[in-house]
Amino acid sequence: MKFGKRLKQQIEETLPEWRDKFLSYKDLKQLVRLISTTNPSPNAEAEFIDLLNAEIDKFNTFFVEQEEDFIIHQKELRERIKTVIETFGPGGSQPSEAEYAAEMGRIRKDIVNFHGEMVLLENYSNINYTGLAKILKKYDKRTGGLLRLPFIEKVLKQPFFTTDLISQLVKECENTMDAVFPVVAQEQAERGEREALMAAEQSIFRNTVAALVTMKELRKGSSTYGHFSLPPLSLPDADLLQSFQLPSPIPIQ
Repeated sequence: MKFGKRLKQQIEETLPEWRDKFLSYKDLKQLVRLISTTNPSPNAEAEFIDLLNAEIDKFNTFFVEQEEDFIIHQKELRERIKTVIETFGPGGSQPSEAEYAAEMGRIRKDIVNFHGEMVLLENYSNINYTGLAKILKKYDKRTGGLLRLPFIEKVLKQPFFTTDLISQLVKECENTMDAVFPVVAQEQAERGEREALMAAEQSIFRNTVAALVTMKELRKGSSTYGHFSLPPLSLPDADLLQSFQLPSPIPIQ
């Protein structure tokens, strides 16, 4: 599948409020065509560089805002779990198996959704990086320029590309699920409760699965693997970082 179609599909499958935060790949592609024609527009190259920089600013702003929200939300979830255990759990101030199971069930749903959104943000980073690498490759190929290498060097230092914190939050979320909720799952004996919980989680789960599939495709090894490729999904995020020395022939903000 061509990247443009993959990006369009990913945008359609992500959260609605995220859809205008992805790479404006079509607009950048049109500018590359204008630059590479026999009679190029005199402003097209400057517009291309300006749009690239604006896109990076857009990615960073959105990514950092999401990170900050996730940190706050994870702290709130931990406090909710602690409160439920201290109130309704065995030895709590108002022990109640029914209330404990009901409250933990609601928290479980929220944690599953929270985990899914963090995976979607990791995918957001991957697919936008890949889109930038691909459009810069088109630019270099069609114009004979050397913009891709220095621009990717810049991208590798951007907040939206640095996913260590999100990866840590995802792992902590998974640890919380493993530590707290196996017991809760056993206590939710009624089939109706389980089905209601699954239905509530289905939408974010479907989006998360789509994101994981995309991440795997973007990161899988191939014979064309190179400096600009994301590593296979199993590699740690630190392995994404590369060192580049070539100076930029075109000013980059």
